[in-house]
Amino acid sequence: MKISQICAVTLLLVVGSVMAFADGINDPRIVIHGVNGGNSPTHCPPQGCTNVGLNFKFGVPAGGTGTLFFTNTSGVNWTSLTLIEKGHMVPAAAIKCNSNLFMSCTATDLKNGNVAIVLAGVKGGFNPRNGILNGQSFSISFSCVGKSCWPGGLDFGGHANASSVPEPGTIAFMVTGLGALVSRRKMWKNRWKA
Repeated sequence: MKISQICAVTLLLVVGSVMAFADGINDPRIVIHGVNGGNSPTHCPPQGCTNVGLNFKFGVPAGGTGTLFFTNTSGVNWTSLTLIEKGHMVPAAAIKCNSNLFMSCTATDLKNGNVAIVLAGVKGGFNPRNGILNGQSFSISFSCVGKSCWPGGLDFGGHANASSVPEPGTIAFMVTGLGALVSRRKMWKNRWKA
């Protein structure tokens, strides 16, 4: 009985580790940065940045790489941003994501076949990550790494301040905690019967 519990815990830790880390060498990248003085030296192009509200749509540039420029004109500060890749062309495990505006950036496969890229977490202080402020411009850059690229013309939907999808690491911790509770419950029942 104890050997099976040890095997189950080991398997859970292995699965959790695989879910939490993607291969960083061959993953296509998505990078979200501030522009026009928003924690980045880049600026809006001469034609300007596209004004967006809390919900907006965009497509990956035709070649699968490039940078798109936007300005938050929703009237509120964004503390989270969820980008939904429609069509499940690139699996979540193959996406490498980072941002200088949010504390975390994760990709998750959704049940309907789409992929959610969730940017969340803000903090102040010495190294502030304030999300995307009202009126602030930001960029979304798509790049290839090695042979792994974004398909050109892939559609995305952006949703600011929406309820976020839990990170894979959070799910692994939750399952581990539930397993510990069930195990303790069985042990307590056995003690009361003795």
